Amino acid sequence: MKRGEREQAVRRVMERAVAPVPPELCADAVRRGDRLLRRRRLARRALWVLACAVAVAFAVWSATAHPWVEPPSQTTPPVTDW
Repeated sequence: MKRGEREQAVRRVMERAVAPVPPELCADAVRRGDRLLRRRRLARRALWVLACAVAVAFAVWSATAHPWVEPPSQTTPPVTDW
């Protein structure tokens, strides 16, 4: 389909008479949108709390375990005469 034909088809679809929009549709959409925003806000806050808890737990663990320090050797090297 060429561009001109597509434009004409779109214009025909747009010019057709459409059924009137129900009056309660806007209120339902607003209610659903508010609920969606509240859920997203709650999920975002929960993830931030979880991320902060993970960061604190990692800081406490690294402060007590010292993972950057090389562990002591389990065996001693053999002693040779000097």
